[in-house]
Amino acid sequence: MLVVMNHRATNAGSEHGDGSLSQRSVAVFALALAACVNSALAQSDLTLDPAQGWTAAAPSEPRPADAQLMDRARALLAEGNAKEARSILSDWLDENEFSTSPYLAEAYLLRGDARVATNSEWWALYDYEAVIKQFPGSVEFPKAVEREFDIGKRYLTGLKTKILWVRLEDATRLGEELLVRVQERLPGSRIAEDACLFLADHYYRVRDLTQAAEMYDIFLRNFPTSEHRQRAMQRRVYASIGQFKGPRYDSSGLVEARSLIKNFAAQYPAEADRAGMSDALAARLDESIAAQKLEKARWYFKQGDDVSARFTLNRLRRSHPRTVAATIAYDLLLERGWVKDQSAEPAKPTNPAAPESPSEPPKPDAPHADPAPDSKKEGAQ
Repeated sequence: MLVVMNHRATNAGSEHGDGSLSQRSVAVFALALAACVNSALAQSDLTLDPAQGWTAAAPSEPRPADAQLMDRARALLAEGNAKEARSILSDWLDENEFSTSPYLAEAYLLRGDARVATNSEWWALYDYEAVIKQFPGSVEFPKAVEREFDIGKRYLTGLKTKILWVRLEDATRLGEELLVRVQERLPGSRIAEDACLFLADHYYRVRDLTQAAEMYDIFLRNFPTSEHRQRAMQRRVYASIGQFKGPRYDSSGLVEARSLIKNFAAQYPAEADRAGMSDALAARLDESIAAQKLEKARWYFKQGDDVSARFTLNRLRRSHPRTVAATIAYDLLLERGWVKDQSAEPAKPTNPAAPESPSEPPKPDAPHADPAPDSKKEGAQ
């Protein structure tokens, strides 16, 4: 048909000149192309059936009105018109909040996104919580948890909540709670790993070393193969050391840090040398622990409890013999006559033939051995 029309147009054009020929050819070709496109669009889709061959598929039904509304809200968010998106979603939720519509979870999630876009993230948490608590099996569930994680990070990095439309109230505690919820709701996931490490780093940054040490310990137990394990182990050591406030306070953190240093050096020897987490640091920790025990013994002296003081000093000398505190403990024991002065004792003889035990009497000289029985028999013969 297209060839015939082009042939006629060519003949007509030859009668009226070249200009009219080209114009008519273009017009005819456009009309023919439009007819082909319309006929192609009118055809239904074909599917291959092994038994029946190619068959026409049933025409797709139009999307429901609720789905179209969700598409409209999503388009408004993409265009940056979050207020209108929030408005139409709120109207729809007011009508369908207690219904069984399959679009409820999506509507809550989209309205939460619209509220975040309009700087109302605190109200958005209500929408995300509705998705998490009412629709735990939906595809929107992990997205809502991720949105709460993002809000929690913003709160931990300085964002405040609003009071009378002005951001005045500190939201650190709320941010910490949100990151804990992320770990509880998606345990073992990558987002839970990021939340745990972010919270531990937050405690470390604000010098809450007790909480930091606990969170790093949780991170190392829950994610033993994490790529951030080395940094978490290192900061776990520093957090434990930083908890020690002086000889008058508890030194259990130093005892734990000394064990952690050995584990870190065994797993990452090169990094341990580079960071100074070697025998020198362990020796300094040993000195600090010994100083704390010496201070404890002096406190017992002030309380008049000589028995406890003597026990603590002797224990200090046994557990930390190479420290300065051990030398001071020996002098205190010597002043009270609880230990002998080893420097004043005479030197012991170094005769190798001396008996090993002073209570054992010396053995008499052994008599000459008799000749062997065989030699006696030979002499008798």
